[in-house]
Amino acid sequence: MELDPEKALDISVPIHPGMLHWGRRPEIETVESRAAGDVSNVSRWRIGAHTGTHIDAPAHFVDGGKTVDQLDLGALCGTARVLDLTHVTGHITAADLDAAGLGDEGRVLLKTSNSATVLRSPWKSTAWIGLAPDGAERLIEAGVRLAAIDYLTIEAVAYTTHWETHQLLCGADVLILEVADLLHAEPGVYDMISLPVPLQGAEAAASRTVLFPRDAG
Repeated sequence: MELDPEKALDISVPIHPGMLHWGRRPEIETVESRAAGDVSNVSRWRIGAHTGTHIDAPAHFVDGGKTVDQLDLGALCGTARVLDLTHVTGHITAADLDAAGLGDEGRVLLKTSNSATVLRSPWKSTAWIGLAPDGAERLIEAGVRLAAIDYLTIEAVAYTTHWETHQLLCGADVLILEVADLLHAEPGVYDMISLPVPLQGAEAAASRTVLFPRDAG
């Protein structure tokens, strides 16, 4: 299928020092500047592997698991379904996924109330919508290869002590896309392209991610 660039929906968030972040904020250093008399403008950025819209590879929670430079592009690009979970509070369960219309697409994007609320704040919240472990098990059972969420982590708040959802998904080689801005992504089927920076040996990397609407199904 030919992709129409005019219909592309970029669900990546801009990376900058004042952004919503987990851990340390991004830092920018000016190395060369035309304003200072240099031939060109050159900057140096200091960011974490989990900054902005990014992919968590299995190595994030699995010793010896695949790192971002080893990931199969087939898992990162292809048919995807955006599920409307904006009514869910607390955490997303297996029943919520089924009620929202979980299908057989290999990539699932969980659109929650995060996109309109906590994702738009520069400060990390103490309450967000995440995926419960039984929801992770349901995605694995359905053969999902990539799961996305619209916040800093796919983990529901209640499970951030042992990170059960991450453990399950990473252990099953399901890639995790976090900080996906789904505010303008209507529920339905898309073609998705997500290309993480191939940081050799890294457990995660920023990933420019674009959706192309396919239909309203």
